[in-house]
Amino acid sequence: MSTRASGPTGWAVFAGTVLAIVGAFNIIYGLAAIFRDEVITTTGQHVIVWDVTRYGWILFIFGIFQLLAGMALFAGAGWARWTAVVLAGLNAIANVPFLTVQPLWTALIIALDIIVIYQLTARWEAVDPAYYDRYDDATRGASSARDEMTRHRTGL
Repeated sequence: MSTRASGPTGWAVFAGTVLAIVGAFNIIYGLAAIFRDEVITTTGQHVIVWDVTRYGWILFIFGIFQLLAGMALFAGAGWARWTAVVLAGLNAIANVPFLTVQPLWTALIIALDIIVIYQLTARWEAVDPAYYDRYDDATRGASSARDEMTRHRTGL
């Protein structure tokens, strides 16, 4: 009998991984906006100079929150599911203005946010603690059979 409590399923771990990656991207993106705070955009006959320092700090702090929520999903914290959904939704909306500054990078981050939202809403399943008991029993049986075959072959 295992003493392990219920934990995250594969989809929650996947969503946590993607959320942690998006959080790391936002930390890097925020630092880049802080250190390179002026971005020039040309539109036809006009030149626009953007100062993105404040937005860089927001992305940096938001990325830290996303990274922490991703780690909480790994740990199986119940609050982390909806926190991650809200953070991913806000991040997708907040990155829309950056489509003119860095279109490919921003589109990647928005796509990853949508994947996180999908995995945490459409694919969430409650974990039955008996699942881990069955897994441990199956592993224990396979290990014992393998050990017996090794002993039989080697004569130990």
